[in-house]
Amino acid sequence: MARVKVELVYSGIRVRKLERSLRFYRRLGFKVYRRGTMEHGGKWVHLTFPGARQALELNFYPRSNRFYEPFRRGTEFDHFGFRVSDVEAWEAELRRRKLPIVARIRESHENLVFTRDPDGNWLEFFGPLPV
Repeated sequence: MARVKVELVYSGIRVRKLERSLRFYRRLGFKVYRRGTMEHGGKWVHLTFPGARQALELNFYPRSNRFYEPFRRGTEFDHFGFRVSDVEAWEAELRRRKLPIVARIRESHENLVFTRDPDGNWLEFFGPLPV
């Protein structure tokens, strides 16, 4: 099997009020370079410092969203995001290593697989959709 390239791209945190958090991070000097709404209704914003290689992702999930959790101190961290060269091969490798697959999303523009670390922190691995 070909070796899969894995690169840490961003860290995601949950926020209670997206616009309030955006104002705070902009004051720190972050710039918004991408934002969107997930097909399940959550919202995300990627922020970075000019020239930085990694980003910060702010995630907001409304109460009706399947990923919503009541906000408590300690649950602010959402997940690490890793780019992989081949999501399907990496998913097979996670299974071979007997690591839990907690979510798998193949949608029109997303190809993602998620696992959790021993403390419950999510790790997202994303890459191109298969041709």
